[in-house]
Amino acid sequence: MVLESVGDLVLNEILSILGPKETAKVSCVSKQLKASASEDSLWSKFCSQDLDLSAPLDHQGNHIPSFKFAYGLWREAFGMYPWPLVIRVKRCWDRLKNWLNANFPEAGATLQQGASEAQIQQFELVLKVKLPLPTRILYRFCDGQVFKDKDAPKSAFGNTLGLIGGYSFYNHLVNVYLLPLHQIILQTLRVTRQLRTSGGCRRTKLIVVASSSAINEKLFFLNCTTGQLYVGTRNLPTDGEMMPCVPDALIRSVHDLNSDQQQDAMLLWLEEHGRRLQDGIIKLREEGNMRTICQFPEEPPLCSTAVTNGVKVRASAIFVPEAADLQDSFEKYCFTYSIRLSLLPEGCIINGMYFSSCQLLQRHWIIRANGNVIEDVAGEAVIGKYPLLHPAEEEFVYESSVSLPDAPGSIEGSFTFVPNRLVDPKGAPFEVEVARFPLQVPDYIF
Repeated sequence: MVLESVGDLVLNEILSILGPKETAKVSCVSKQLKASASEDSLWSKFCSQDLDLSAPLDHQGNHIPSFKFAYGLWREAFGMYPWPLVIRVKRCWDRLKNWLNANFPEAGATLQQGASEAQIQQFELVLKVKLPLPTRILYRFCDGQVFKDKDAPKSAFGNTLGLIGGYSFYNHLVNVYLLPLHQIILQTLRVTRQLRTSGGCRRTKLIVVASSSAINEKLFFLNCTTGQLYVGTRNLPTDGEMMPCVPDALIRSVHDLNSDQQQDAMLLWLEEHGRRLQDGIIKLREEGNMRTICQFPEEPPLCSTAVTNGVKVRASAIFVPEAADLQDSFEKYCFTYSIRLSLLPEGCIINGMYFSSCQLLQRHWIIRANGNVIEDVAGEAVIGKYPLLHPAEEEFVYESSVSLPDAPGSIEGSFTFVPNRLVDPKGAPFEVEVARFPLQVPDYIF
């Protein structure tokens, strides 16, 4: 046979190109080919290509004697699913877990081992649903998050270690985490009872898959029939109002074992979240000894930046679905916005003069909805504070909110500062630009 006549290195290269499935077939042809197809260096390549494994591990992270054995265990564990989908889900979780390990290990420690097929089948039996294929595999890799006493620190309003994270403004605080299967059952039954009692509409095949662990409730529902993910609005308790979190057009083949293009909203949602974390669009926020994933965008075009006389202003906004009222003509969409103020290392420079500090006096906002100015607001301070800025200090950060009758919208404006301090000004007040930043309902709602 031609294959048997080539050298071992060439044969190894040929088999690596053929891939694991064809290599397994070739190994049945002769003893020589069986020996070549059993080389662990070959299966190391397959494990690396398919599963991004640099060591022989099974799907629960246990060390295995060889790469060939490890690859076989993976195929055995997920043999009931389309292999390309298994690879995709693993890469989604790898991206999230790698980011957490490098940046937020205390949150990574709350992720649970994957659920077994038996546990998922029991879950489906209890709730009388059939999970979309991508979500089933997502839970095979990781059964959500569980918070324990050792997972402190916590804020006064709840745990801050949610994988999805959140935001705060005034007394509104959310921090979203992925529910493990046993909590999905409890939350789904609880919410279903509440909706029935309050008269909210009842939708079948909806399960609660993510929730806020902080003071304000924010619930995400997976439609097990269509594969769409929804988030509840302000009207959820009264009439079951929800909004889709992912464009419908992207969801396909959620129950089709014969397709290689399956993707439901849960997988798309987590992939997008991982991309935003990895690209630095959203980052950690630290306050005291607490850290949390903050959903306020940190990069353009969703975050604007302007520097005036050495004063740097960064601004961005987030859609707040749990405060939205899609039936209200005047305050239909709610947004929270974050303003970050800092002084560049060279300090405040006005007409060639250097000042080592400056203090905020006033603000001026122009708020638009669908291109029309709906508010032109001027006033003193921000949230009752007059921040004093010094070079190289941490940003002064504050959050507020605004409701719009229509979207998209925007905010722009200016701050008025005085050189030095308000009690001892060293010159005339000067204006600092707040570059326009968008208020928009995103394609992916978190």
